[in-house]
Amino acid sequence: MAEAWWLKGEYLENCNCEALCPCLLGPRNAHGGAMARPTEGHCDVPLVFRIDAGFSGTTALAGTHVALAAYTPGAMGEGHWRVAPYLDAGASAEQRAALERIFTGKAGGVMARLAAAVGEWLPARVVPIEFGIEGRRRWARIPELLDIEIEGIQGATPGGESWIDNVRHFVSRRLAAARASRGSYKDHGWNWNNAGRNGHYAPFEWQGP
Repeated sequence: MAEAWWLKGEYLENCNCEALCPCLLGPRNAHGGAMARPTEGHCDVPLVFRIDAGFSGTTALAGTHVALAAYTPGAMGEGHWRVAPYLDAGASAEQRAALERIFTGKAGGVMARLAAAVGEWLPARVVPIEFGIEGRRRWARIPELLDIEIEGIQGATPGGESWIDNVRHFVSRRLAAARASRGSYKDHGWNWNNAGRNGHYAPFEWQGP
């Protein structure tokens, strides 16, 4: 029987769509998959997670990070995703093993449902991952691979961002609308620059199996 796990933290993403992403707000198939085509016809999206609290069995996961880089050749609900996982070099071997099980769907939960759309998991890499928060800004860095900074779109309240509520997104049902000031990623033959493009961030809380 799969061991119980729980994660709570913050995440960000930066895709190549114009803001706002049609994959988030467009039509869905019978399984809930997004059927609107991305604004560029395909999706290039890195996602970075900061884990503030959590465990897998007896392994504590607070203070660790994970990143995923995903490419979809068309509408996300059509599948055939290629996904590259990145595990925190600052985590222990036990923590990295638990995070890899969770974020590739092997431990059940939300990522197990998402994994049905993945056609290829690329080899996981162990790297230093930085994740920062300041007001409406969020940023993430992996040396020589990834450099993202996004800023929440100004909302009605001073200093506050605009939020999109009750959305069908695997990370959270409530996402901040954001736009990237930096958005570079280069690995596995991919070379993306999503500066000026769509972004989201949110707190998240998952559990499994």
